Formats: sequence, structure tokens, C-alpha cells
Amino acid sequence: MDGRANPATIGAMNQSRMPHRRPSAPSAILPAGACDAHFHMFGDPAEFPLWEGRSESPAPGTLDDWVERVKTHLETLGFARGVLIQSLMYGNDNSVTTAALKRLGRKNFRAVGLVPADADGATLDALKAEGYAGIRLNYDRWGIFAFDAVAGLADRLAERDMHIQMLLQAPQHMAAAGQLIRRLPVPVVIDHIAQPDIAAGIDAPGFALLRQLVAEGLVHVKLSALFRSAESPYTDADPFVAALVAANPERCLWGSDWPHIMLGERPMPDAGHLLDAFLRVVPDPPARQQILVANPARLYGFA
Repeated sequence: MDGRANPATIGAMNQSRMPHRRPSAPSAILPAGACDAHFHMFGDPAEFPLWEGRSESPAPGTLDDWVERVKTHLETLGFARGVLIQSLMYGNDNSVTTAALKRLGRKNFRAVGLVPADADGATLDALKAEGYAGIRLNYDRWGIFAFDAVAGLADRLAERDMHIQMLLQAPQHMAAAGQLIRRLPVPVVIDHIAQPDIAAGIDAPGFALLRQLVAEGLVHVKLSALFRSAESPYTDADPFVAALVAANPERCLWGSDWPHIMLGERPMPDAGHLLDAFLRVVPDPPARQQILVANPARLYGFA
């Protein structure tokens, strides 16, 4: 993932669509200190070169443009905190995420980066100092990571109180990932409810294993990106979200996955509707407080 794209060539790439200028206001006021635990940031490719291996390029805009857009997104929904997730569009070059984190401020924002499996301690120290809480492994795009390829990185992350985040699909990846997770010395976060097969139901083997790992406290799971598994208003995903919350609300997080990149033919989601899908399934104020405030504060180190 070291190659960078020439900005002059990116016009030939598929381009992400622009998100809604402002999401719909949610149906309820969120608790103070609520955290959107998953969104991405972008910038001008002339300033932040893109990875040659990407499948899509971001919608146009400078970093300042994107910072203003995400502020509108967060303020409209009622989030005071957030976690920036390095986009695969930039590969292992975390520069745009680091620059965005500086603009948004370390008090209420953290980041999760991308690094090669052999990233050394100095690299991780530099990210930790910038406000990175973890490193993401992308099963969805690169396939299964062997334990040997991750073990050394996990040990170095553990020494720095950082975690591993995994993007995967439950039907294809959960069995192998589960074996890996049980051996890792760091907290593990699974993105996007593991993108289950909705038609297969909550008892399908991959999703059932995820529920077990959540129940045992071995993983956190993001109740995010329902648009990747279901259609608005996302009621088909309700049993999956409910099952994970019932398994262990202390291991659940919520994220918008804004600005909803790599959609393919799916319609552009409204983040307010995505949040309402969570609020519909989790009506209990203490559970909302746990998932939106307490869990991210503990995992990401918010005061």
C-alpha cells in the first residue's frame, strides 16, 4: 500500500457521491457527550495523495471543506465527540486523517489508522502521540490476515494501549477472525455489525459467533452502516442490532460511517435516519447512555 496516485489521473476513477449537506434531525435528543465512533475525512488530492490501489476517489473538496461538512453532520445529529477512521483511499498514508484530527481537536476526537503489519514501535508511537487509539485491519478488501502476520503488531499495540479494528463480513470471515481474536492481547472492534447476510437471520453461523464474542466481552461491535446490509428505514436490520445489544450493551458502539463512500448502486443514506434506526431499537435511556457515551469514553480515552 505504498503507491500514491498522481492527482492528474484520478478523474478516471469512480468518484464517491457527495453526502447530504445536512442530515435529518434525529427523533430524540442524544445524551451529553455522545460519540459518532465511525466517520471518514478527505482532502484535496493535490495536498493528500491517494493510494493507487483504491477502487474509488473521494467527492471533491479541500480538507477545510470536509471539516465544515462533518461539523454540520455532528452538530445536527447531536454528537459532541467523534472517531475518524482512515479511509482505504489513502492506503497507509494517514496524513489527511492526522490533519483533520488536529483541526477538530484532540479533546473530543480520536482516530484509527492504517499501517502495514510490520509497522514498528516508532511509527505507532507517532500515531499515538497524534491521538490515534487503534489500527484497522481490512478483511473486506484484502482477505484473511494470518495470526502470524498480526501477532507482532498486536503486541506492539498492546504496549501502547491501542486496539485493533476489523472490517469484515460475517458469512465469509467471522470463523477465521474469531480464532484470531481469541489469541490477541488487545481490544478488538468489529465494524458495521460485521455486514451480515440479513436473509440468513441472526442465527447464521458467522453472526452467531459475533454475538458470542460480544457476549463474552472479547470484542466491541459498531452498530453502524446498516445501509450496507438493509434498505431504509433499515427495519430488516433491527433483529441484528437488538441481538448485539442484548448480548452485551457494554461492548456496543454507534457510528454513522459518514460520508457513506463506496455505495455502488445503493442510494445515499441520510445519517439522521441511520441514527433513528438505532434509537428505535434502543429506546431505553440508560442503554443509550452506555452505548453512545460510556463505551466510547472508555475505549477511546475521552475524559
